[in-house]
Amino acid sequence: MRERIVRKISDNPELAAFLLAVFALGITNGVFQTTYNNYLDDVFQISATQRGMMEFPRELPGFLVALLTGALFFLVENRVGAIAALLTGIGMFGLGLVEQSWAGLLIFTVVWSMGQHIDMPMRSAIAMSLGTDRQHGRRLGQAAGTRVGANVVGALFVWLVIDYVGQNYLLTFFFGGVAAMVAALLYLRIRLQPTYHQREKLVIRKEYSVYYALSTIYGARKQIFVTFAPWLLVTIYGEPASTIAKLWIASSVIGVFFHHGLGTLIDTWGERNVLIADGFVVALICLGYAFAENIGLPGAWPVRLIYVLYVCDHMLLGIENARSAYLAKIAQRPEHVSASLSMGITLNHLVAMLVPFFGGAYIWDVFGHQWVFVAGAAVSLVTMMIATLARTPRYGEGAPERREDDGVKRLARRDGETGRDELHGDD
Repeated sequence: MRERIVRKISDNPELAAFLLAVFALGITNGVFQTTYNNYLDDVFQISATQRGMMEFPRELPGFLVALLTGALFFLVENRVGAIAALLTGIGMFGLGLVEQSWAGLLIFTVVWSMGQHIDMPMRSAIAMSLGTDRQHGRRLGQAAGTRVGANVVGALFVWLVIDYVGQNYLLTFFFGGVAAMVAALLYLRIRLQPTYHQREKLVIRKEYSVYYALSTIYGARKQIFVTFAPWLLVTIYGEPASTIAKLWIASSVIGVFFHHGLGTLIDTWGERNVLIADGFVVALICLGYAFAENIGLPGAWPVRLIYVLYVCDHMLLGIENARSAYLAKIAQRPEHVSASLSMGITLNHLVAMLVPFFGGAYIWDVFGHQWVFVAGAAVSLVTMMIATLARTPRYGEGAPERREDDGVKRLARRDGETGRDELHGDD
């Protein structure tokens, strides 16, 4: 099966270039995520409140992503992806050079974040454009598996640098910046069908209200992993950046297989069921973060439990693919997809900008870190309830304006000599 998949990808130059671009940006992400919290703690010595406040400028580009991608509506998705990779690289280079400048830190954090958030909807839209309606989950799973596999490279580099060179943030950030520049070149290599190039500037429709609600609540859920879980390891358990890197490596190695399987599960089990199960499991993870020290585990076992929960939490971030696949199925028009994905990211960042500040300043510092994670468990249960409202049309029915199987007509890349469908084999 693996050889068959590799052959399918190698026969598809556009898919191969896309996955290589995703891999390169995944390296950058692995470097950043395993370095940034320790970088803030070592270089700037910030408190939990200040760490929470840092999320506002970091998440601001995510809130504005619908406007940013809408302003680039005249560009094809892969060209927007190239711009996103370029901004990510500039941000990484800048972070390596700012030393102890707060202004520089904020500026390049925002530039990095702008690139990362613009790439999110483009990556999902391009992935789904390279498969039929029945392959959305599979293509998203391939992209997610590739990305988390690349995290291994980024995290391994951080681990080796810290253990053998020392806390050399200039070297680690520059390595991530070079990988992002490679991703920009690879994105430019992709050639999408002209019929798929039409994009809406901005889409807000009541038919997508459940998707909007799921995206909004995700803004609170993701901060558990992005901000509070690593901050728990760094400040409560005193773990170095190399530990975070090792956990990223573990979750990424497992995630290569997990995300491929998750993509198939989304296609077979359904987006709604996957989203409901995710809400339940994440609630348990949050309670584990909160009470690992209070359940009677001896010695170092509480922090080991946190390690396991962190790895599981990381892998479950891939559930965003279920939301993307759900949106693609209910989209009233094909050109709504990338614009609506951008709107979903904007909505989840509206929450994501506020949660770290209130979580850090008013809950963590005043009541204790446990209650941040209890709140996260409550949010996950709300996600479960919203997910029960998700309904998708049966395959072949489509949304009201998509009765014909326009997914194949719109997305198939035809061989010029034989008319053979190059992309949509049942791989």
